[in-house]
Amino acid sequence: MELYLNATSPYARLVRIVLLEKGLAETVTLKWCDPWADDAELLKANPAGRIPALVTEEGATLSESMLIAVYLDSVSPNPPMLPAANLVEVLHLTGLGQNLMDAAFTTVIARKHYGKEIDDSELGQRRSRAIQRLLKQLSSELGEEQQTSTINLGEIAIAVALDYLAFRLPEVNWKEEYPPLQTWHAGVAARASFQETAFV
Repeated sequence: MELYLNATSPYARLVRIVLLEKGLAETVTLKWCDPWADDAELLKANPAGRIPALVTEEGATLSESMLIAVYLDSVSPNPPMLPAANLVEVLHLTGLGQNLMDAAFTTVIARKHYGKEIDDSELGQRRSRAIQRLLKQLSSELGEEQQTSTINLGEIAIAVALDYLAFRLPEVNWKEEYPPLQTWHAGVAARASFQETAFV
């Protein structure tokens, strides 16, 4: 398989972590690229020019990080990223993580193209409020829950989103504002898959 990615995309990082957690990393060639440069190979894999994009062994092309994660879960069922026993709970957490990731990423891209003053726009303020609501809810739901030896897609999505906030929007300062969430995050971030894929 081939995975098109860069080092700063939270979506690409999520897929890399899934690959590592499922023991599939050796089956994938990482194709580093700049999605803003209209890379010809990336556009062939995903005409939208977005990463991550996965080319399967059969030559099928997949886009969108969550869909790629679902596919990888079907390729190698163990350990499951979407365990049937608590599927609704995992999907709930996955949605919260995805929404936090989206709000943070869109804020970063908007600033890149329009300057930080875009934060004062109606959409900018809406994103900011969403980030705060999501952090508050995650802190209340996850608390200082002890980590087991396993991890699921929801936990990965949330931890990647939190890392991305610290990486790109440090002024949000969620670690100081939500100590229980920091405790929870530290347990996940200590995993080898997170250490190996840290944002640079």
